[in-house]
Amino acid sequence: MQETSTVPDRAALLTMTARFAPVDISADAAKLSDGDRKALARLVEAARIIDALFLRQVWAGNDALMQQLAHESLAATGTDITTRGSKDPRATLHYFLINKGPWSRLDHNKPFIAGVPSKPEGANFYPADASKEDVQKWLDSLSGDEKARATGFFTTIRRGADRRLTAIPYSVEYQGELGRMAALLREAADLTTAPSLKKFLQARAEAFLSNDYYASDVAWMELDAPIEPTIGPYEVYEDEWFNYKAAFEAFITLRDDAETAKLQTFSKHLQGLEDALPIDPKYRSAKLGELAPIRVVNVVMTAGDGNRGVQTAAFNLPNDERVVREKGSKRVMLKNVQDAKFRMVLQPIARVALPAADQKRVSFDAFFTHILMHELMHGLGPHNINVGGSATTVRQQLKETYSTIEEAKADVSGLWALAQLANQKAIDPAIARTMYTTFLASAFRSIRFGINEAHGRGIAIQMNYMLDKGAFRVNPDHTFSVDDAKMTDAITSLTREIMTLQAEGSYEKAKELITTLGVVRPQVQAVLDKLTSVPVDIEPRFTSASAAR
Repeated sequence: MQETSTVPDRAALLTMTARFAPVDISADAAKLSDGDRKALARLVEAARIIDALFLRQVWAGNDALMQQLAHESLAATGTDITTRGSKDPRATLHYFLINKGPWSRLDHNKPFIAGVPSKPEGANFYPADASKEDVQKWLDSLSGDEKARATGFFTTIRRGADRRLTAIPYSVEYQGELGRMAALLREAADLTTAPSLKKFLQARAEAFLSNDYYASDVAWMELDAPIEPTIGPYEVYEDEWFNYKAAFEAFITLRDDAETAKLQTFSKHLQGLEDALPIDPKYRSAKLGELAPIRVVNVVMTAGDGNRGVQTAAFNLPNDERVVREKGSKRVMLKNVQDAKFRMVLQPIARVALPAADQKRVSFDAFFTHILMHELMHGLGPHNINVGGSATTVRQQLKETYSTIEEAKADVSGLWALAQLANQKAIDPAIARTMYTTFLASAFRSIRFGINEAHGRGIAIQMNYMLDKGAFRVNPDHTFSVDDAKMTDAITSLTREIMTLQAEGSYEKAKELITTLGVVRPQVQAVLDKLTSVPVDIEPRFTSASAAR
């Protein structure tokens, strides 16, 4: 479908770009050994390949369009473009690179370049001439290993010579890029002095070529090194049809040992939290995966799905249910990114959205710790389930609703978990006093990402639920406040509702929740309208990555 809406002129495009506040992101590599510094440079180089690979995954036309924009931008170098309605190739290329494509992710994926189609909801994982219904009908005709491959993370769906749909392994579809990255990872493995990093890089290089990521995911879980790389196909947000296909991303980071040691103590509480979840006991996991490492890191560089539009503040991986079941999952906190978001975005939002008396209850420690609990809670609750007598997963059953529901679950159950730990005196009392108000301010931050995006839509569900329960209230001056007493009951009931529909694998209940609550109500919009001068997010400038070249 060709998009016919009016594209922005230069002034409008610059205003759209200004929603991302430029900020230097750096990490101190001074303590690395000489071999590790050289290994870091190879990893940065591999991450740059990820950027190009992700562009292909988003849309088949991205490569050609970026080359055209780069040519036009180069031709415009040295010219003076000051006319308000004129085209500015440099500004267009800049915004294209932020969004990893010609659609503005903060504006419901509206195009900002003339002549491009609507953003494909199936991205470039499925044939351009196939509908979602075509693919679903084909998937329904499969069974066993054949269906597992077709719905798996690491295959694209293409048409064969006979025009029939078939699953193509990533190792074949992207063999050129993956071959180059495998070589760089092997070089880095030869250079590093850290045994567990060497093991992971060798295993991940092999995975790029074999399409079997299990061994390298396990090696990543066991990684204990000053360099903490996450590189490969992971998140499924870009596949808006089914949330089946994993997009490539890279987080090249350095571990913060002091902060990691502080937070690792949270791991010992996970089984207790699982046992106390406010759901039917039959839906709880009697034994979580053994490993639950927490890493606090500082970013050197991010790429691909890890650096498009709104920046990732933390993540919980891997997504492979086999690894999660057997080994647990790892939570990685990007401290320098979170600090930048707090300073550049959250504090200015609080000054607009909250009464003056409440603004002092917005704290970085509460912001940081709730993000941690969000990631921890991704690993708790239902994952592998049984529906109609058949073993399946929440992800498979909820299809395109999965990401929104899972993000909402992690947010609200993260608050529930912090309340549990506060009652046990297992967290700093200052965090307990500030976490609800900090979450409210951060909710306005996240909903600005757009309700077409999983995190923004998940926050809309929570905001509206809290308003309906009286846990959030609108003041006469249109600012928002928290009712702490009502908040406790509301987060418990919403945690129960979301986790129960996940345990039931109820696609219908998930759709209903999103349809009824995943919207921006007028009283919320009134605050958002006052935030036009506040950045929506940051645009990182990776100064350490440049130095690592």
